[in-house]
Amino acid sequence: MAADIAQGTYEALRNLGVATVYEGSGGTGALDAAIKPVWPGAKVCGPAFTVRCPPGDNLAIHRCLEFVSPGDVLVIQNGGLSGGYWGGILTVGAQVKGVAGLVLDGGLRDSEEIGHLGFPAFARGTGVFRTLKHDQGDLQTPLVVGGVLVNPGDVILGDSDGVMCIPRARVDAALEGGSKREAAERAIVERIRKGELTMDIYGFRR
Repeated sequence: MAADIAQGTYEALRNLGVATVYEGSGGTGALDAAIKPVWPGAKVCGPAFTVRCPPGDNLAIHRCLEFVSPGDVLVIQNGGLSGGYWGGILTVGAQVKGVAGLVLDGGLRDSEEIGHLGFPAFARGTGVFRTLKHDQGDLQTPLVVGGVLVNPGDVILGDSDGVMCIPRARVDAALEGGSKREAAERAIVERIRKGELTMDIYGFRR
């Protein structure tokens, strides 16, 4: 886990959630909405450990588990293909190493098992198609995943609303902006409960 970011920061961002942090960050960093949680209620926040796989080959994913640190979030680029790049065995291997979760720009399998294991996984979908194990791939290199540049150590935040990437240099600002957004929304909810309309609160009338 990135040593320059406090564990409490990851927890605070996870508690705020993707939608709030995204808005508090000026509407930046959201990955393609097609990358969704594999099971309901999955949440993750941690530093990105990036993996690039060639199409149809997942050897790099197996290899990365030798080098990950507890709390890392695996961010895997494989060209958006729907094969079974990840499954139950890799999930157990990742949990043993303390990996916090997975963001896969492609498909996985054993989704029900992954849900039972409680491992936060986000992917484009599921697919049973087998993969090869020939190419070493690339570890800890900048990747474009879901249309967003992800550098090793950037903060990955995911929940039911989707996944976003926060550059390391922007983490404090994202937390501050998200916290302010949450406080502002609480105040708006109280005004609504007292009878005000969103048309008036937001000044939408012309």
